[in-house]
Amino acid sequence: MRYKNKITDLFDHDEDNDPISSLANLFDISMVFAVALMVALVSFWQMDDMLTKEKTTVIKNPGEENMEIIVKDGKKIEKYKASDVTSDGKGKGKKVGTAYQLENGEIIYVPE
Repeated sequence: MRYKNKITDLFDHDEDNDPISSLANLFDISMVFAVALMVALVSFWQMDDMLTKEKTTVIKNPGEENMEIIVKDGKKIEKYKASDVTSDGKGKGKKVGTAYQLENGEIIYVPE
């Protein structure tokens, strides 16, 4: 009789009979998956510079009509759009001078 009690004690645990305990494990797995997905997206979009405190500038769609410049300085993020400039490069503003490039590569600015 004593032998039978030892065998049933091996398989009679309250933890194993609890159906809710498997849900806790599924929640843990889903949280790990979500964090891994966020890390993968940040590295895929190469936006890990935005997570630092350094000053960072990102240019989206350079040279096109919908070009955007994003400047991050500390916690402040500013976004500039190229909506004021037309496709031929002329927009609001005025000409303030001329720049000349010399043969040695030096550039000289002459204000008007």
